[in-house]
Amino acid sequence: MDCPILVWMLFLNREMTPEEYERCYQTMRQCASHAQVPYAPANCFLVGQVIAHLLPCLMMRHRRIPRARWRDRVSPSGKRYIEQDVDTTANPTQRLRAMIGYHLAYDNNLVGMVMTQGQMKDVINIGLGVKQLSVTPSDVSASTYAESLHHRLTPLELTFVAPSLGDEVVLRRLCLLLALKQAYIKAIGQPLGFDWARLEFDIPKEKVTGDGIPLQGWEFRVWQAQIGIERNGEVVEESYQCALAFFRGTRESHFIWHKEREKLESWVQFINLDQLINVVPKLMD
Repeated sequence: MDCPILVWMLFLNREMTPEEYERCYQTMRQCASHAQVPYAPANCFLVGQVIAHLLPCLMMRHRRIPRARWRDRVSPSGKRYIEQDVDTTANPTQRLRAMIGYHLAYDNNLVGMVMTQGQMKDVINIGLGVKQLSVTPSDVSASTYAESLHHRLTPLELTFVAPSLGDEVVLRRLCLLLALKQAYIKAIGQPLGFDWARLEFDIPKEKVTGDGIPLQGWEFRVWQAQIGIERNGEVVEESYQCALAFFRGTRESHFIWHKEREKLESWVQFINLDQLINVVPKLMD
């Protein structure tokens, strides 16, 4: 199944002004009428949701497709996809292959969208996971933070985040496991209330099971994002673990680890809040 994958990642390089939030929120209501996001400019989590729902519009504008020529649809399993108006005079099957499956994810100051194009049945099983490499609350150790999330891990996975490994290793491995699980859960259209411990990622062996049964046909891509956030006149560096899950229907599932920025930039595009704000007035054109 040859469906190229593209990821857009928008980072909030600065705080949004009240006027910018108002503009983004009203545009979201017009451009993504299905999005039920409360008006809450002071809520960072909900601000991320507003921005996330603008990304499909931004992506379609980047493709030079007017808003009137595409519609945001939802599959029977609750997965969102974009249906385009295409000229089928020369090739009647072209419309069937013009569906764009996508998924949105966000955590703190990073908002992401993963997408692929093809027939609907081939593109909807795609999901994105984003997890900041930080602890909550900020004054606890990584081991304590991991312990609070033990219910999302299997006994095998718990050995990967044993306190004896040290806080840096524990946090990195924990965020990797959580990002992978989030990506898969969303790819299959399940809510986050899904029992995460039903999934087991054996990272050293690059194997994944669901309810003890090997998952076949999945592609998992893994990478990290480092961004700079301006707060109170200073730039704060943040790191995020990212992962995507996409069902390709192959005999085996496989993992792709991206560590070289040059290769990553061939399919992951980073943009910032300023770039979004500049184009918001044109998203409904």
